[in-house]
Amino acid sequence: MQQLVERHAPLVKRIAYHLLARLPASVLVDDLIQSGMIGLIEAAKNFDGSKGASFETFAGIRIRGAMLDEMRRGDWTPRSVHRNARLIAETIAELEALYSRDIKDSEVAEKLDISLDEYHHMLSDISSGRIIGIEDLGIPEDVLVTAGDSDSDHLYENQAHESFHHDLAKTISSLPEREALVLSLYYNDELNLKEIGAVLNVSESRISQIHSQALVRLKARMQDWL
Repeated sequence: MQQLVERHAPLVKRIAYHLLARLPASVLVDDLIQSGMIGLIEAAKNFDGSKGASFETFAGIRIRGAMLDEMRRGDWTPRSVHRNARLIAETIAELEALYSRDIKDSEVAEKLDISLDEYHHMLSDISSGRIIGIEDLGIPEDVLVTAGDSDSDHLYENQAHESFHHDLAKTISSLPEREALVLSLYYNDELNLKEIGAVLNVSESRISQIHSQALVRLKARMQDWL
């Protein structure tokens, strides 16, 4: 176990710095690394190679999960930010159901009876005030089963997660082109917001807004899974 932990310690740092790019300045990378190391140790204790996943994949999920859990226990986000995130998701869902098409920023702002600048400010608060990621859709990212689960649980969980990921991929592909591209660059290519801004030739703050709206729109369209 000790050899696994020592060999994969650099993975903890890599994940910590990737997460740090989307967190407020008050979050210290050392705190992320500390919680991530706990996740790595737990992964080394619980890893079962017969499940088919590599240790690095298994450990990566455990490490990131431990960091996210630590951040959520010390949630710094004002209630108003959580409330606004829910309100925007509900508004997008309502308007898209009404018009059967992608809804623009200006239409959401109009429905909320606020200016476009105020709406973008709300999106910026949502992005900078909390950890935002695919895991926030309400489905656990840790989809690997552990040794204590029953065979029937394995079958059910595997089918559920397969269905979820199928629907998630389908929903992402249905997003407006720029929103889908930002998510792809952020989660698949692991570019930070500044780097994505350089690719798309827009400001980092605008990318932050697009990223937030993409995830809020995803939540609105994935309500059946919540």
